[in-house]
Amino acid sequence: MREGNQMRIVVLAGGISTERDVSLVTGRMVYQSLKRSGHQAILVDVFLGLEGEEHLEDIFERETQWDANIPGIGETDPDIQKIRALRADQSGNMFGAHVLEVCRMADIVFLALHGSNGEDGRIQAAFDLMGIRYTGCGYLSSAISMDKYMTRKFLQTEGIPMARGMLVRKGQEEPVWTEEIGYPCIVKPCCGGSSVGVSKAENEEELKEALELSFSFEEEAVVESFIVGREFSVGLIDGQALPVIEIAPLSGFYDYKNKYQAGSTVETCPAHISPEQAGRMQAYAEKVYRALGMEAYARIDFLMDAQGGIYCLEANTLPGMTPTSLLPQEAAAVGMDFDALCRRLVEVSMEKYA
Repeated sequence: MREGNQMRIVVLAGGISTERDVSLVTGRMVYQSLKRSGHQAILVDVFLGLEGEEHLEDIFERETQWDANIPGIGETDPDIQKIRALRADQSGNMFGAHVLEVCRMADIVFLALHGSNGEDGRIQAAFDLMGIRYTGCGYLSSAISMDKYMTRKFLQTEGIPMARGMLVRKGQEEPVWTEEIGYPCIVKPCCGGSSVGVSKAENEEELKEALELSFSFEEEAVVESFIVGREFSVGLIDGQALPVIEIAPLSGFYDYKNKYQAGSTVETCPAHISPEQAGRMQAYAEKVYRALGMEAYARIDFLMDAQGGIYCLEANTLPGMTPTSLLPQEAAAVGMDFDALCRRLVEVSMEKYA
């Protein structure tokens, strides 16, 4: 540890998932926040690393704008093949040059990653083996939460209400539609995030198209009944639910564009629902947190139908920290600004290692 409360922190972002651009926005905001709070922070792309850095011993002390030189930062819809080609080392190693070295030097790594190799528990497992401290949930809860079908199986055994659904594998011969699920339905890549590849199907032809889209991202998809209702989210810090936030897209559903394009969605926190409904949703969120073995912080998404029925949509182990992200808005509703939130997430994550 440094003097006082100052810490050496690596903010790990980027990578080569379909959510690289969102991760870099989260990473930049967290990095700038931690610097404002007096920490010795650096922003590192997990895949591209620190190519060309010869001397690491003073890397945390340098007056460098680490958010200025990462390829693709500030861009949307990144060309992942182009990012891959930038890597001098063309091996299959997810960690770029010097990433592990600087992470070992840090007091903690702030995981600003989204999507595969960040939210799926692989990096968390590697860090556990190497004794590297990091923010957020551990490898097991991350892996389970990333897999939407596995999440369903865990939560249904705990009595958490969810929409009817089934797993579909690419090339599967048996029917993927059942009368129980019905139309319309929602098709999701099994392990995707940020609603990438998610689409709604009103009939058999649209279902085929939706599955083709989903299978362009991965080999498995989850097909669920479409529930007409309002969408909500509940963030948690150290297992305690924050105020409920409502998400109301101006058009369509809460897809990738509506999540990250400013002005696409109306977000209300605290949500305009009854105290009883808010309390039930928060209680479900805390139950999900415990059932999946989550740690430090997380976010759980819900739908509520016209009759007041609540359905869990999914669990997020590394909630976004972008200008349109939900967790910072929920924290603000209890008087915690962005800098205070970042400090708190570091604090509760450090407590895992006490």
